[in-house]
Amino acid sequence: MKTADFDFDLPEDRIALRPVEPRDSARLLVVRPGGGLEDRIVRDLPDFLRPGDALVFNDTRVIPARLSGVRQRPGPEGEVLTVAVEANLHHRDAPDVWSAFMKPGKRIKVGDRIRFGAPSSGVLGDAACELGRLDATVEAKGEDGLVTLRFDLSGPFLDEAIRDVGVMPLPPYIAAKRPEDERDRTDYQTVFAEHDGSVAAPTAGLHFTPALLEAIRRRGVSTHAVTLHVGAGTFLPVKAEDVAGHRMHSEWGEVSAETAAALNAVRAAGGRVVCVGTTSLRLLESATGEDGVVRPFHGDTAIFITPGYRFRAVDVLMTNFHLPKSTLFMLVSAFAGLETMKAAYAHAVQTGYRFYSYGDGSLLFRAA
Repeated sequence: MKTADFDFDLPEDRIALRPVEPRDSARLLVVRPGGGLEDRIVRDLPDFLRPGDALVFNDTRVIPARLSGVRQRPGPEGEVLTVAVEANLHHRDAPDVWSAFMKPGKRIKVGDRIRFGAPSSGVLGDAACELGRLDATVEAKGEDGLVTLRFDLSGPFLDEAIRDVGVMPLPPYIAAKRPEDERDRTDYQTVFAEHDGSVAAPTAGLHFTPALLEAIRRRGVSTHAVTLHVGAGTFLPVKAEDVAGHRMHSEWGEVSAETAAALNAVRAAGGRVVCVGTTSLRLLESATGEDGVVRPFHGDTAIFITPGYRFRAVDVLMTNFHLPKSTLFMLVSAFAGLETMKAAYAHAVQTGYRFYSYGDGSLLFRAA
């Protein structure tokens, strides 16, 4: 299929810059197989669930993964040449190593030293205080501005330093319109957030409140957590003309043995697996075999779901509205049907739904 097949018109004013309050008052477009559409709100979600269903959410926590700094390089006469740079952390490769998307990527070379902003307090422990800053060395360069950074700090010291000098990594379509602020530290985090590691929020989960979760459980629906640390590659555009030419960046995820067993039991009893967000869906599909059995999973996944994919684990998907020609719009088109999703998105644009990370939600039922 061609990437252009997944294009659609989206006015700029449909991009949400802040979430609605309360979170579960966002609009919810219910999309049924064959194109049946229903306008509801997120608080109505229990109406579409059945006793015995399983709700699966991603319990990753977003870290302040956007780092501003200075590239340092020896000059021809011994002086230090500096250039302002920005790093968006992507994937943790080792206790002291992250891959990151760097700007300006063309001016970064292997061996460069990067000095990120100095910590604001002495909360990092003796090793960090002795350095007084967060420094790294560029160890490798890849495609799309992706570089490998080996930091001078490691493990918990590095985690604390990143929390101290980084800012929340707002998606580029929001960051281009306004700066990150203190409110984003809570707005861009789900109520499920437990395990540090994501550099982007699993945004469908942003709609949930404790009251909504309690209503879902009263409905007789069980809730289960999986962990997928979302990488910055989720925002990369698809540049290939043919969908098959796009390469996904890997992300780390985990499905516990307990969760796998519980979901297999739900399906065996006739219940449905309802995923909150494409991150949960991609992880569960990675953990499920051709036989439809969910297995424990611990490691990286780079699964790329496009129309023609046969879903193994997931029956219903709650997700936000995605970018034109993005891998996520391709995924929802595989799940509910391309023509169905084009019609749903046209309806959403026409009736004023809010798009992207801080926008409204949709509830998709899998096409046969």
